Amino acid sequence: MSMLKVIEVLAESNKSWEDAAQNAVSDAAKTVRGIKSIYIKNFEASVDANQIKTYRINAKISFTLD
Repeated sequence: MSMLKVIEVLAESNKSWEDAAQNAVSDAAKTVRGIKSIYIKNFEASVDANQIKTYRINAKISFTLD
């Protein structure tokens, strides 16, 4: 049986929510190993002049412990 840990992260992108999720995983991978899943808790976007400027997510990333 594996032991997992969950961290909560915030990430953003000016392309899409999917890109924000990838940014969250890529940034987390710089400091943790064995990432197994990402759970998107919240979606948010900032708007300027009726256009979406940034896509933001609040996510939980789970990874295995050594």
